[in-house]
Amino acid sequence: MSDAERYLAAAQRESTRRRYAQAIEHFEAQWGGWLPASSESVVRYLAVYGAQLSGSTLKTHLAALARWHQQHGFSDPTKSPRVRDTLRGIQALHPQVPQQAAAVALEDLERCVTQLQKEQRDTADAERLRAARDQLLLLLGFWRALRADELCRLRFEHVRVCPRERLELFLPSSKTDRDNRGRTVNVPALKRLCPVDAFVGWKVSTGLQEGPVFRSIDRWGHIGSQALNSNSLSRVLRQVMLRSGLTGEGYSGHSLRRGFATWASRNQWSARDLMTYVGWRDIQSAIRYVDAATPFGEWLR
Repeated sequence: MSDAERYLAAAQRESTRRRYAQAIEHFEAQWGGWLPASSESVVRYLAVYGAQLSGSTLKTHLAALARWHQQHGFSDPTKSPRVRDTLRGIQALHPQVPQQAAAVALEDLERCVTQLQKEQRDTADAERLRAARDQLLLLLGFWRALRADELCRLRFEHVRVCPRERLELFLPSSKTDRDNRGRTVNVPALKRLCPVDAFVGWKVSTGLQEGPVFRSIDRWGHIGSQALNSNSLSRVLRQVMLRSGLTGEGYSGHSLRRGFATWASRNQWSARDLMTYVGWRDIQSAIRYVDAATPFGEWLR
């Protein structure tokens, strides 16, 4: 791969490239469409799958088609008013309840951490290492409200420890950082459930100084060199919850982020402070994550 190709590939997130490739394959192989496509063929495609696929999936497929045509020098058929009107009609006739991950409650987080600390004391080497890693994964994911891919891309050389004060994390890219400028965020040291202590403990346990913070660990306790896949976070969280006597159903990588947002909202964080801390650009993003307390007072049963 040439330098130019490498830079072009780095301009788009791997997860986005993967979703777009799957969308193009769906259009061509499963539906039987031809590329380049006309606006009328895109309308017919939407009509076939309007009742089968979610609105967000259809939008992703349109974005993938638009990207393909732009990259290959063709006019974008998805910009046609008929395509846009067809999508709006599908959303009107097939409304869907948004699917959201359950929020991790603070008491459940504490129960999980208690279980992981027990495993660090009482189990074999592989389980001890895995418990130390998972403890940091949960605490950092909750208290900094990081996305799964942000956690999995975190590197030791991008973390600065200020003992008994905070962690400083450099995030080289994120979902809302379209230009890949990166940002530095702080994670405070806390009296309990402390992410700073968890990071120091994990670093001491592994002896690692650089590379991905979160890695796979095999049955013999060997630590991998590659970062965990972001899809692994959901599985890790559900497994820890089950071992802690909780149900893991309905939880995903977004559950830690939602859990923190809900906790902060119920502890009188202003919408502005919460948006700044978490990194949301608009209030609608915050509303989707927060389970706000409803002040019905004595009317509640």
